[in-house]
Amino acid sequence: MSNVDSFGSKGELDVAGTKYEIFRLNSVEGAQNLPFSLKVLLENLLRTEDGANITADHVRALAGWNPDAQPDTEIQFTPARVIMQDFTGVPCVVDLATMREAVKDLGGDPTRVNPLAPAEMVIDHSVQIDVFGNANAIERNMEIEYPRNC
Repeated sequence: MSNVDSFGSKGELDVAGTKYEIFRLNSVEGAQNLPFSLKVLLENLLRTEDGANITADHVRALAGWNPDAQPDTEIQFTPARVIMQDFTGVPCVVDLATMREAVKDLGGDPTRVNPLAPAEMVIDHSVQIDVFGNANAIERNMEIEYPRNC
């Protein structure tokens, strides 16, 4: 994802022959003093550092975080994946569809309108239980439920 590695944090972790790209927080001075939640943000900045939107100065500003100081630097967070429940997800899907339609109406390519990060929507309240108390209940409930939600 990132071509910039100002802190030399980029590394590789080999797990049973499978290699994973990692970004070591200990390469950034001050990282050891951050609370866990800000370490997650720091790793995200290291992973997405591009020299333009996310710079070494952003990384240093976060690593030097002082809980008693007033914030003076805006930090960008670029999630790797977005998970939304249906209450927030449906409006996002509608917005994307509307933007794609508008781009098409203006003569553009609607397939270029996409989220920057993969998104998954979880619809968690529409499942009903019709059959219970027997060994094939889950299969029978799925047979009934899928046509309801299609």
